[in-house]
Amino acid sequence: MNKQTIKGIVLKGKKVIVRVDFNVPIEKGRITDDRRISASLPTIQYVLSQGASKVVLMSHLGRPKGAGFEPEFSLKPVAARLEKLIGEEILFLDDCIGPAVKDAIVKSSQRVVLLENLRFHKEEELNAPAFAKELASLADIYVNDAFGTAHRAHASTAGITACLPSVAGFLIEKELEFLGNAVNSPKRPLSVILGGAKVSDKIELIKNLIPKADSILIGGGMAYTFLKAKGINVGNSKLEKDKVGMAGELMEQAKKAGVEFALTIDFVITQSFTSDDCKISDVIADGWESLDIGPKTREYFKKILSKAKTVVWNGPLGVFERDAYAQGTRDIAVYLASLSGVAVIIGGGDSAAAVAKFGLEDKMTHISTGGGASLEFLEGKVLPGIAALNDK
Repeated sequence: MNKQTIKGIVLKGKKVIVRVDFNVPIEKGRITDDRRISASLPTIQYVLSQGASKVVLMSHLGRPKGAGFEPEFSLKPVAARLEKLIGEEILFLDDCIGPAVKDAIVKSSQRVVLLENLRFHKEEELNAPAFAKELASLADIYVNDAFGTAHRAHASTAGITACLPSVAGFLIEKELEFLGNAVNSPKRPLSVILGGAKVSDKIELIKNLIPKADSILIGGGMAYTFLKAKGINVGNSKLEKDKVGMAGELMEQAKKAGVEFALTIDFVITQSFTSDDCKISDVIADGWESLDIGPKTREYFKKILSKAKTVVWNGPLGVFERDAYAQGTRDIAVYLASLSGVAVIIGGGDSAAAVAKFGLEDKMTHISTGGGASLEFLEGKVLPGIAALNDK
């Protein structure tokens, strides 16, 4: 990584403002998954250990309208969980800018401060310079450790870097190292598993990976557009008719590049999306739709993956949220967890949620904390929140 990190800057006696990603799921006021909070701890603890006078944390949560306080999107539950995780009292403020916020930070005895949801101000997503300057006025140094929002040019990820020395935290460094090495200098063979609902979400990703991968395995809803391009009947399965031609072109590009391009060969089919009444079939008849890969496909995919030294997985292989259609995603996840000497990189979002559902997080080499950010990075795009940081 050619960006400066917190290890390359003097923190002693400084106020440090850190963009974290505390956009965690909250149900009835309770956090149901605190992995994103835990992922920020190494950076927070390092900054404190280096003698920083104050650590000011800022984040968004959910999608408020940007017109002021909305109780369901308050970061207050996060503050309570963070206190338990770091083992010390923190100061939680009911806003993120303004004289009262600045004054409270100066006067507080607590070393760690958490600001209220950035997106209660519309200026955050607009990357308004005045708002960024207000945030910057709270500290001497800026650290970005929110990989999940690094693909957004917001005030707290991009605009603020014009006002302060700006470096990467440990989580961003780790994400770039694992994702970057996986596609740019992988141990070979490199196998890529792609799933999810739509081909249109993954076109740029496939284009970027064809010259780099040894094999690409396609499952999930997006597989049926590729199958249609091969003239295979897909019944009522998920289909993007306007992308059938593109799917055919991508398969042709992969063939010319010598990339093994593996598609679903059997299916778990049903006559109603809302029904768990299903069966395994080699074909999808009219009036039926497929919601998972079948056992033959699972074995076919495992045979390819058995040769891999690096695996990148983005997108589930079926409707894994429902047990009737989770077996394909679960079976492949369990198989990957059993491999030794293989780097397995999970590309965030639904893929990470699936691995978590099956209790396999600790068995994977790296699980990205960013859904959209990891996807755009794997597509080869420049992430504004990374590009804005100081170069080494």
